[in-house]
Amino acid sequence: MDPADFYTGIVAELYGPLKSFSQDPEPYAAFIQQAGVPALELGCGDGDPLLELCRRGLEVEGVDSSVDMLQRLQRRADEQGIPATVFHQRMEALNLPRRYRAIFLAGPTFTLLPDNATALAALHGIRAHLAEDGTALVPLFTPAPTPAEQIGQVRTATAPDGAELRVSVVAEQRDETARTQTTLLRYERHHGSDSSVVERPWVLHWYTRDEFEELATTAGLAVTAVTDPHGKPAPANATDLHFRLRARKARSGHRGWAQH
Repeated sequence: MDPADFYTGIVAELYGPLKSFSQDPEPYAAFIQQAGVPALELGCGDGDPLLELCRRGLEVEGVDSSVDMLQRLQRRADEQGIPATVFHQRMEALNLPRRYRAIFLAGPTFTLLPDNATALAALHGIRAHLAEDGTALVPLFTPAPTPAEQIGQVRTATAPDGAELRVSVVAEQRDETARTQTTLLRYERHHGSDSSVVERPWVLHWYTRDEFEELATTAGLAVTAVTDPHGKPAPANATDLHFRLRARKARSGHRGWAQH
């Protein structure tokens, strides 16, 4: 299922209360301060860490493919009095009015892109919107299978109106050859006699280190560093990688990389 269709309705409503953790804004604040502004967060969702970065006075804009998630972000921004500029666009079809010195994803959101062709389109979009002296940060990870004993376990939360919110893993399929993992999730909202239940497939697609570097190179980007989440050089067998990318210089006599 496309992320734009997955994060809608009850799923968007339950995302905030039921998410297992929020992204720490510190690494992304440090990245922006190093790379410069303006900055752009791809897949900004309902506003973590975008709103905190904006609250700190950093010039950061956001993009997400889900209207429902962006509406939640805007409500949160209004409640907190934080000006926020966001765009409703797909990561693989970016068409924004300016370029950025820092482009980043907070967490491995890139793995929500379903295949290499979509990933390449997204990397072309990053290249087209990256300032010539800019840097992109793309975290990637290889998801672990959900342990069998966790299938069917329910995580709960309580909504402000008292409704009981639930999410659980119903089933999971993994294809090592295609490098995809499809987890069927059940979302529930119960308030008295009023109940809503939906099941949706959450698809993750991961990459080998060499494969992602080849995609980046094809899109006109150069890999300048591959680190672990703490900024240290990533070992060869690492499953949690942070790629730093810069725009490759166009060769004389050829069209610019941004023209694709």
